[in-house]
Amino acid sequence: MSAYRTGDPLGRRRFLTAAALRGATVIGTGALSTGALSTGALGTGVIGATALGAVDADAAFAAPIRPLDPAVAESAFAEGRITAINHDVLEVAGSYGDHSRVRVTNATSVWKARATTAADIETGDGLYARGLPLPDGTLAADAVWVNIVNLHATIRGIEKTRLHLAHGQHEIVGNLMARTTSAAYGDASPTADLSRLTIGQSAQVLGAWRPSDGSVDLVRVAVAPGAGRRR
Repeated sequence: MSAYRTGDPLGRRRFLTAAALRGATVIGTGALSTGALSTGALGTGVIGATALGAVDADAAFAAPIRPLDPAVAESAFAEGRITAINHDVLEVAGSYGDHSRVRVTNATSVWKARATTAADIETGDGLYARGLPLPDGTLAADAVWVNIVNLHATIRGIEKTRLHLAHGQHEIVGNLMARTTSAAYGDASPTADLSRLTIGQSAQVLGAWRPSDGSVDLVRVAVAPGAGRRR
């Protein structure tokens, strides 16, 4: 199994960033036992936190936590592209030639631009998962983030339903989603008001990659402190 314990946060971030260029649900609550995870089936969950950590989108980029309860195993991680879905097991080809098998259960939280269910996971999606290793070699997923990306980009164009972004040498189309996309101006809380985004701003973009066309569904666009002030 290629899942790695705790992992290098910077390495995980590199994967999550690269996913958008190579072109998850949200998760259950409460402590998860290995036994419970091993017997679950695909299902739904709620946004919250587990004994292994938070399950919102930002949690994918947070440093791994070490459980204080000795009865709770240390979490492990897996990443890559989903090559097949066999019942409740996702076959995952890792970014470095490795392979993982990720088991999704009733307690698994799934994020795919929003909190959703495992039914939205598709072959070809990119995956980042956190969970517990089982004796059969699978990773019982506590949380799965599907196609999540976190990019530093520059806003090159603004349309009614999308942003044009430059990320290094890559041009990326960012899809604006009604009732989902928010903007964060400096240290202020995210808002649905996108009117202060301007061409030329540097932005950190959190979203979900669309394998079908390489675009990104934008969840949050954060611009630097002092940017976005009304003139």
